[in-house]
Amino acid sequence: MRIMGLDYGTVAIGVAISDPLLLTAQGIETIRRKEENKLRRTLARIEELIAEYEVEKIVVGYPKHLNNSIGKSAIKATDFAHKLTTRTGVEVILWDERLTTVAAHQILDQAGMNYKKKSEFVDKIAATFILQGYLDHLSFKKNL
Repeated sequence: MRIMGLDYGTVAIGVAISDPLLLTAQGIETIRRKEENKLRRTLARIEELIAEYEVEKIVVGYPKHLNNSIGKSAIKATDFAHKLTTRTGVEVILWDERLTTVAAHQILDQAGMNYKKKSEFVDKIAATFILQGYLDHLSFKKNL
């Protein structure tokens, strides 16, 4: 079994996959979106990845505000998660993603990447942080 992590955005969706033991997350790609309201190609690519990696669960980043309130981005992520479940039949979990993109930018800054190069990797790294947070949560629950 593997779990997929997604950092959903209007321009790009970062994708990460767990290892079979559900210990670590690896960023695998960034899906670029041509138009915000058109998801057909995006969902088709996610379906291909689900089949390729034998994904049984998907974790979608849920971008709550720092004060724990829900904004437009969180509503869009919820709508995307619903469409993903309907289309794929795979269980989708919304997972708090606060500050994952900030952390991804910090890592790329420390690596000395320029803005253009960072834009290629930031969503994939954020998806990795989202998924790793969920995997760590599963591990913690299992060890209680």
